[in-house]
Amino acid sequence: MKGAAAAPFYLPQRDECELFAAAFANRLPLLLKGPTGCGKTRFVAYMAARLGRPLYTVACHDDLSAADLVGRYLLKGGETVWIDGPLTRAVREGAVCYLDEVVEARKDVTVILHPLTDHRRMLPIDRTGEELEAAPGFMLVVSYNPGYQNILKTLKPSTRQRFLALEFDFPAAEHEVAVVARESGLPEDRVRPLVRLAGKLRALKGQDLEEGISTRLVVYAASLMAGGVPLESAIRTSMIEPLTDDADVKRGLTDLVTAVFG
Repeated sequence: MKGAAAAPFYLPQRDECELFAAAFANRLPLLLKGPTGCGKTRFVAYMAARLGRPLYTVACHDDLSAADLVGRYLLKGGETVWIDGPLTRAVREGAVCYLDEVVEARKDVTVILHPLTDHRRMLPIDRTGEELEAAPGFMLVVSYNPGYQNILKTLKPSTRQRFLALEFDFPAAEHEVAVVARESGLPEDRVRPLVRLAGKLRALKGQDLEEGISTRLVVYAASLMAGGVPLESAIRTSMIEPLTDDADVKRGLTDLVTAVFG
């Protein structure tokens, strides 16, 4: 997906904006590591807009192949026509290409990325015989969630060491309060207990929950409350049901909500 509008709201946590800008200026690829929903995608959109570059975002999945990124021949109007994929368009235009959860893609994807992550900055297109040199302004950014790493889905050291890397985590409590209030329109004094609950839910990761709750879901809960949805319903639909299907775990989470909100 391409976009070149005004920068979305993003509240920096440390020096990630300066490091992203430095990577861009030095034409270096960047790897973002962090849990689902901690702000990686929003950060890339913010930085692309701040740097004045178009953005192509690709949500990687098990069936995503190199051809999906590079392009393929398609029938169009009775003719066979080459159609660029999002990575090729980004290379030609000098855009930012963001591959979200890159480890989910098929293994042939990492092969085509290698020539773009060193001094060559080239994209070979075997089907057309082209060797595209990345236009000025092109930047490759990838992300993954280390919490889901396993022997089948991880980046090889030979691939990881082609990227600069930034580690992301959920914001500190007061930082998250400001973000959720800004995004939802709910006053900070009403957001603060939601963020406190989120912190307690994240502490259950690896015990009752596979993954900690995202800031995105906290924003959803606050948005529902700002729209008049009762607290109990907003929390149930945004901060309990999306996390688990286990009835016993849901009862335990409901007890936790009661403890936080009294």
